[in-house]
Amino acid sequence: MPYEAAVAEMEARAEAIRAGGAPECVWLLEHPPLYTAGTSAREADLVEPGRFPVHRTGRGGQFTYHGPGQRVAYVMLDLTRRRADLRAYVAALETWIIATLDAFNVRAERREDRVGVWVRRPEKGEGAEDKIAAIGIRVRRWVSFHGISLNVEPDLAHFSGIVPCGIRGHGVTSLVDLGHPVSLPEVDMQLRAAFEAVFGETVLVP
Repeated sequence: MPYEAAVAEMEARAEAIRAGGAPECVWLLEHPPLYTAGTSAREADLVEPGRFPVHRTGRGGQFTYHGPGQRVAYVMLDLTRRRADLRAYVAALETWIIATLDAFNVRAERREDRVGVWVRRPEKGEGAEDKIAAIGIRVRRWVSFHGISLNVEPDLAHFSGIVPCGIRGHGVTSLVDLGHPVSLPEVDMQLRAAFEAVFGETVLVP
């Protein structure tokens, strides 16, 4: 789905949730290849400005990539009904991703000094780690929007046009890159199961 259209629909839904006119929503989709710049993005981290479209966005964080083979989940939750604590919310998102990856026998971890979800890569050298999922959120009047992106089978070369999330010295990976040839529908099933374990029951909307 085109990025600008998705953001417009997401923001409208978040506003409806705030007004009490719509239920919470987790929206799973893919985007064409593009870069997004969060509110903390540094221009020096846009290595190849003309490679893909660059979208300035209101989410937190720095530059990230979206593209085919990556599952993007826009998470629109009323945190006043849950827990009005941003740190706890980000930790819950990380727990959700880690539990999803565990279903595919991938051990992923959080880092106190780096947002996102990471996988150790000892075959690349001592201390080597790759990022497998990014988190970038915004909260307005305690309704969350934007969310997460999980690398299932994107073209990892596309990340080279930016410094992902402003973090140098570490790479990016995906489920397929780690030797787990799974499909997006398979990942979606595990995302839903893990989400329910962390956040509560869901209803599938076609």
